[in-house]
Amino acid sequence: MSAWRGQVAFVTGGASGIGLGMAEAFASAGMLVTIADIEQPALVAAVAQLAAKGLHVETMVLDVRDLGAFQAAAEALASRHGRVDLVCNNAGVVFERDAADWTDAGWRWVLDVNLMGVVHGYQAFLPILKRQGRGHFVNTASVTGLLGRAHIGQYGATKFAIVGLSQTMREELAPDGVGVHVLCPGKVMTNIMHATRNAPPQLRSNGRLATIAAPPLTPKPAGLRDVSDAFEVGRMVLAAVEEDVFYILTDLTWAAEIAAEQAKLRDGLAWLEKREAAPSRG
Repeated sequence: MSAWRGQVAFVTGGASGIGLGMAEAFASAGMLVTIADIEQPALVAAVAQLAAKGLHVETMVLDVRDLGAFQAAAEALASRHGRVDLVCNNAGVVFERDAADWTDAGWRWVLDVNLMGVVHGYQAFLPILKRQGRGHFVNTASVTGLLGRAHIGQYGATKFAIVGLSQTMREELAPDGVGVHVLCPGKVMTNIMHATRNAPPQLRSNGRLATIAAPPLTPKPAGLRDVSDAFEVGRMVLAAVEEDVFYILTDLTWAAEIAAEQAKLRDGLAWLEKREAAPSRG
């Protein structure tokens, strides 16, 4: 019997992509799952898709930018089930331009959904998990929250922020018995590159949004594995939470580049050590 059976999970951005994959994995493990999404039709489709596999989830429409709605959702979930065990702050969008084409409106939308959506998840559910003295947050960042990439500055900046926020909350909440984990997926099949369907009107020009191409990906080195199945990512999340893994990575494609970035940090430390050891100049 799964150790997760009967436990309560809440997933934002749960009607598609990684969110739906997590919902399927959680429900398959016997959890009581509620998925939240800004799109009602997508929620209806998600329920039907999971029902076809013999799985049941509850749903709610939620705009993660709305703290009051988030708090109401958290209290409703805790009231209905008497507990909340796993909160996945997963909702995210992409609205990317080169730096020369950035707008405040574009930045505000990406920041409000990607970063403030996570912040609101903490604010809404933290009182509940602290009262319980147990529970876990899983925040969806990205491998681009570990490695900066050209042409995705807005998205990457929010994902770096989620990693940093997760590090802070991991330290702050450990004494309360609340675990924090950060999911940094690589190449996973999702709908995020079509997230502009939900963009606010001020980002539209002549009623339309320009097509946004997916950012270029580094070719996969020979012998390394891509994880492209969102359900498998959901299973990874459960395993990582059970084993108290903080950084949840989904494939080895980026291993060399992560190591190279770590080497640059070590170079910076070595430079500082050398500078500090040098005799002062009069």
